[in-house]
Amino acid sequence: MKKPVFDRKIEDIGLETGTSRLTPEKIQETIQNVLASETGAKLKVYHDTCVRCGLCSKACHYYVSHDGDPTYSPVGKVVQTMAVMIDKKGKVDADFIYRAAQIAYTECNLCRRCIHYCPLGIDTGYIMSMVRRICHKLGVTPQYIQDTAHSHSATMNQMWVKDDEWIDSLLWQEEEARDEFPDMRIPLDKEGADIMYSVIAPEPKFRTHLIYQAGAIMHEAGADWTMPTLHGWDNSDMAMFSGDFEIMGRLKRDHFERAQKLKVNRIVMGECGHAFRSVYDQGNRWLGWADYPVEVVHSVEYFADLLRTGKIKMAQKVKGPITIQDPCNIIRGRGLMEDLRYVAHAIADEVIEMTPSLEHNYCCAAGGGVINCGPPFKNVRVNGNKAKADQLRRVKEQGVDLCLCPCHNCHGGLEDIIHSNELGIDLKFIGDIIYANMVKTKAVEE
Repeated sequence: MKKPVFDRKIEDIGLETGTSRLTPEKIQETIQNVLASETGAKLKVYHDTCVRCGLCSKACHYYVSHDGDPTYSPVGKVVQTMAVMIDKKGKVDADFIYRAAQIAYTECNLCRRCIHYCPLGIDTGYIMSMVRRICHKLGVTPQYIQDTAHSHSATMNQMWVKDDEWIDSLLWQEEEARDEFPDMRIPLDKEGADIMYSVIAPEPKFRTHLIYQAGAIMHEAGADWTMPTLHGWDNSDMAMFSGDFEIMGRLKRDHFERAQKLKVNRIVMGECGHAFRSVYDQGNRWLGWADYPVEVVHSVEYFADLLRTGKIKMAQKVKGPITIQDPCNIIRGRGLMEDLRYVAHAIADEVIEMTPSLEHNYCCAAGGGVINCGPPFKNVRVNGNKAKADQLRRVKEQGVDLCLCPCHNCHGGLEDIIHSNELGIDLKFIGDIIYANMVKTKAVEE
């Protein structure tokens, strides 16, 4: 017999503290308010039309990786959470909220692969995001992701990076680049530039070399670009995933207003999936905008354009076959699969696709804020994605030692899966490979 969900309860101080403060009255009032004021006909239609057929089950990496345990299926997660809230009109207890939060935050990546398998087109990712919204408003959120949301609120970036630390990081990378590119600059607060380049906060915090590489590519391509010195430079958004839509809205408004103040033509965003989703799809909608006020371009699109137009040329390609990780939020969410393939074939001799791939590729199990729920839930996502490990193992058997991975969360999730399963596959951003192998006409001759 399969274990029911409450038998896999994981201790988390954020969930424990939050549920300890709940009363039946607060739970019911909060659930009813969210259902009445924020969900509307969309959720009602999903609830009323789902026939519990289970065709979504095999779409979910958690279900596949747990030998078909129905409690991990998309419909199973809805039945254990939102369906109960609706059917009981919010009359649920604190233990139920704890279990619902654990399922919604740590056992669903909001990857939306299940939509492709549902004959009725039900968006389970949306339903689970509204479970998170209710849990947030009840104050029941995993501690690590809540700390990240606090960072967004206090500093307008994900990593508590102070204003002077951000500027120091940019100046440091510009200085580092001068030995290779004497004329390269990272233009700061340049009004009227074509491009404002934005990144996620882990770059200045942990992966500062990616800013160097982006600067080198922009310099070689002759781009008219700038980076802001003030808040708005971080495009990441864990508040979107914690259910704190108010902070999400503040972040996206700040991001767009920074670009508008600089009077740029477009925003080019670094290699991140969730940040792109929050800017082009979620934050602007929460703000009530019919469209975003400044054109938004993901780096996959931008790199594809540079390679197509010859502004960047490859001096050499990666030897041996590579494979591609399709980030959910730019592939299923934005349809950039062809641009990503163009880039992959332009920078590598051979590309071996995972099976399945493109919009049917499995999630990395880190996205949707799951990796940001922290160490208490690491084994949940690693063990919950044997499906991805199997995909990687199959391409490894075909000689693949390198995976092209244009998303920070995918990097984190796949690193853990690769290490846990001893697969011996390296991960690279597109910028890593282009920088290392492009023609450098503006570099100092060695």
